Amino acid sequence: MALDDYTCVLVTGASSGIGAAVVRSLCARGLTVHAMARRQQRLDALAEETGCVTHVLDVRDTAQLFQVISGLDADIVVNNAGLGRGFGNLHEATLEDIDTTIDTNVRAAIHVLRASLPGMLSRNCGHVVNMSSVAGLHPLTSPIYGASKAAVHRLSQNLRLECAGSRVRITEICPGRVSTEFFDVAVDDPDKRAAIKNTGINELTAEDICDAVVYALDTPWRVNVSLIELQPTEQVFGGANLAPADG
Repeated sequence: MALDDYTCVLVTGASSGIGAAVVRSLCARGLTVHAMARRQQRLDALAEETGCVTHVLDVRDTAQLFQVISGLDADIVVNNAGLGRGFGNLHEATLEDIDTTIDTNVRAAIHVLRASLPGMLSRNCGHVVNMSSVAGLHPLTSPIYGASKAAVHRLSQNLRLECAGSRVRITEICPGRVSTEFFDVAVDDPDKRAAIKNTGINELTAEDICDAVVYALDTPWRVNVSLIELQPTEQVFGGANLAPADG
């Protein structure tokens, strides 16, 4: 099953960054792409640019989520919606930030799959792409966000067992630092945000991650790309940076 075998795509968190890049790429490949996000103005602009079908909603609204997804018959689900409220220390996080991060990154991601998988399995055709993070694979200074992405990692691995014997494939993408709006949403304090964002390294772009998604989707049916971990060349685990080579 390469991309030519699919027709309908659902992308959550589609209004900016990685989600928007995936929408642009898959629309250009001729698929019908349903773009789901909270920001109507951003979605309207994306629809005008790409021809995608838009759905304005918060993925934490489970009833509305199921209502929309149940009518799609999506062959591909790119489970991209996520955020990092409470990105710093656990003992300093607000209760609201904890709930927002877990509800968005874990609970909503599971509900998206619960709504989509039965149709894929009945049609014996489908591909799930879960957007995780290196924070879910390795120790980093983000306990809440890391825990949420570790849950996505285990969810992805266990879904492969559940879907074994079907032609439904499961892929997990685990990026490192990506130049997106992530920290603008995650960190309110401007000084703390600047300290986190100003690494001085050449970060990955949304298009870099999109290329990984498309690669996984476009492999022959016999190939399940289970996990792709990708980081900037200058990033290493634990937050240490390497200076770029001269020249």
